[in-house]
Amino acid sequence: QPFALRGLATAGAAGAGGWWARSCAVATEHLEGWRTAAAGWAPSAARSIATSTAASMVKPGNIKEHALLKDWMFEEMGIAKPGSEPKRRRSGAIAVKCGMTAEWNEHGVRVPLTVLWIDDCRVTQVKTQVKEGYTALQLGAGSKKAKRLNRSERGHFIAGDLPFSAELTEFRVSPDAILPVGTAIGASHFSAGQYVDIQGRTIGKGFQGPMKRWGFSGLPASHGTTKKHRAHGSIGNSQDPGRVWKGKKMAGRMGNRKRTVQSVLVYKVDADRNLLYVKGQVPGKAGRFLKITDALRKPPERPAYPAWGFGDFAEGAPSGVSVAKMKDPFITQSE
Repeated sequence: QPFALRGLATAGAAGAGGWWARSCAVATEHLEGWRTAAAGWAPSAARSIATSTAASMVKPGNIKEHALLKDWMFEEMGIAKPGSEPKRRRSGAIAVKCGMTAEWNEHGVRVPLTVLWIDDCRVTQVKTQVKEGYTALQLGAGSKKAKRLNRSERGHFIAGDLPFSAELTEFRVSPDAILPVGTAIGASHFSAGQYVDIQGRTIGKGFQGPMKRWGFSGLPASHGTTKKHRAHGSIGNSQDPGRVWKGKKMAGRMGNRKRTVQSVLVYKVDADRNLLYVKGQVPGKAGRFLKITDALRKPPERPAYPAWGFGDFAEGAPSGVSVAKMKDPFITQSE
């Protein structure tokens, strides 16, 4: 394109005026912009690349402005590259799924809820960047008899002077969110109205056929089909490729997989009984342990960082029952 523009500019110089001259002037300006971009980039006082010459190189809306900038360019400008700031991550909690219930909010709308019980959740181990290569907190929840644990597990709890826990889970945290071993985390760690991500294992269904597992329609139910009504049919080609493609939907074990439900609303918090009431369903059956963290896509505005009793939240944790305020679905706000 630069060679074509150079020839267009040369021909325009010898041609007559009018629209041809204006086209040649624009072509010359574009050519100078490419030469400037190829020679190198220099930071301007406005700290932007959207100049008259460089703007023609990028179509608006297709490429972000900072996508063409290198790291050393941000260092010269003295600003941080978007997305390079480390995110603050605090610890989550381990809860037991108790079951489902429902309540009516202040607007008379029925809200389906899942009850989660945070049973004696506390920090059992601190993992640092120097020793383990990453920063995380290991939390334990529930209780277990000593005879139900092996020797290494008993030694792990005895070394930290901790009660025997039934479940252990790690939470990646920021270096400034490390909590000492033995710190208890209750339901007040979360606030009513915030959103959380809940991870657990789905209910296992055992070995199931393709109709139940994948929703296949099966083979024809009319005459001509013998004992193959619920089969999946063909599973691949013949000589080429001579095998079954990986990931082919066939009969197999269904359920019992780790799944995460994101942006679940915390409807009510009962700090005295360590109960969380979240809106909707969560994976797993009643009695299974779940992993609760702050929502990734809808983070809380001002959480207790890193936890109640530390930093700016050194005062005591709130008590009682708190309920989130929900929007009135019967009111339509006009523009």
